[in-house]
Formats: sequence, C-alpha cells, structure tokens
Amino acid sequence: MTLYKYGYCSEVGIKKSVNQDSLCIKNARLNNHDVLMAVVCDGMGGLSKGELASASVIRAFSKWFETEMSNGVLSNNNIRAQWEQLIIRANNKLWEYGNENGISLGTTLTVILLIDKKEYVIAHVGDSRAYKICRKKIEQITEDQSYVAREVKRGNITKEQANIYPGRNVLLQCIGASRTVEPEFYNGKINNEGFLLCSDGFRHVVNETEIVEELGESTINCEKTDINLALRKLVDLNMQRGETDNITAIYIV
Repeated sequence: MTLYKYGYCSEVGIKKSVNQDSLCIKNARLNNHDVLMAVVCDGMGGLSKGELASASVIRAFSKWFETEMSNGVLSNNNIRAQWEQLIIRANNKLWEYGNENGISLGTTLTVILLIDKKEYVIAHVGDSRAYKICRKKIEQITEDQSYVAREVKRGNITKEQANIYPGRNVLLQCIGASRTVEPEFYNGKINNEGFLLCSDGFRHVVNETEIVEELGESTINCEKTDINLALRKLVDLNMQRGETDNITAIYIV
C-alpha cells in the first residue's frame, strides 16, 4: 500500500499542435523506504524537437529510478551527485544532437523525490516550478531561471508586470541549449504538505489563490480521482482564459 496519492494532467492547449511537455511518476518501495519520483519537463524547439528533448530527459530519470536508485543510498548528497551527472549527460546528448542536425532544442526540468513522506529532494533547470501546498497556504520552492525572474529579483519589474512582460518566456538556461548547464537543488522536510510540479503554461493566467482553492484542503483526504479532477479543472480554466502554451501539472499528497 503506497503512502502517496497523486494525480496529473497534461494538455496540448488551444493553439499548439504538439504537446512538448512530458511527465513521469514513479512510485516504489526500495530498501525499506517508500519513495516517489515525479518529473515535469517543458520542451522547446521547432516541430517535434521540443517533444524529443523533454521525452529524452524523462526517459533518463525513469531509467535512473529503475536501475541506479534501487542500488543506491537514499541520502541528499548521493541523490544530488547522481542527478547532477545525469543532467550533465542529458545536456551533452541534446547539445550534440542539435549541433549535428543544425537545430536548436532544449527542455526545462523540475524533478522531486519524496522519501517516506518525511523529506524531499528537488533538481531544477528553467522555469517549470515546484510548489508546496498546505491547506490555505502555497509556497513556491523553486526559483525560475528566466529573464523576468532575474529582473523581479533585481527590483526592475514587479511580479505583476512579469506576468505580462513581453520576454517572459526567455530562459537563462535549459537542458540542451548550451554546452554547460548548472541545475539548482532544493531539499527539506515534509510536514503534511502536498507538492505541485507544473510547466509554466499552468500558472500564467491562473493565480496562486485559485490553485490553493482546488488543491488545498480538498485533496488532503482524497482519492487519486479527486486530484485528477481538480487538476483538470485548473487546466480547463487556463484554456478558457486563453493560455496558448502546453499545460502540465502533477500533484502529490
């Protein structure tokens, strides 16, 4: 019997013909620990190349979970070291593929590993996000690696201005777009929170208050179908408000 309940939703949206977002959820009992890994990637590139980029990173993490993790030590330092090397290898592979084929492609990455519902580790590249939600409170864990996030941090624009800023989609880094990549890592204790991972299309036109209303108290004692319905409602709301990007979200309690 798993400790975790989770749901997900991924939608191509109202404008694009291909869903370049990819996701993965892996849940197992390994070495006497209940673990869950969730990954969201938002690919970018012409035609199906963004889809290729995001799917390749998803496959790399899925393989890691099924092979390397089962034989490894569940410590923050060990997981971080393995993930950092995995991300560097994925970046090199995509960078070389792009150079060989004369194309530009890449993907964001937000991955979380939950251990025994007691602690979490996150690796992050780009502007997909991880949040933690506890009843009426929501907290963004990851920091966007984007031009607008940097400008907000510097005090040059407000958060409200960032939502409509012309260059809001400009990333400072993603996997595959340059020779080097520097993932950021986060870790912490779990205290009855839920965890939301999402691509940027999920949160442009839906605010944090609306997210909490759907995913806060109503999903603390729920079934997987309840989480799926709540996420579907938020995705539909995004599309009703004209969101043109792909939309993807995972929620875990």
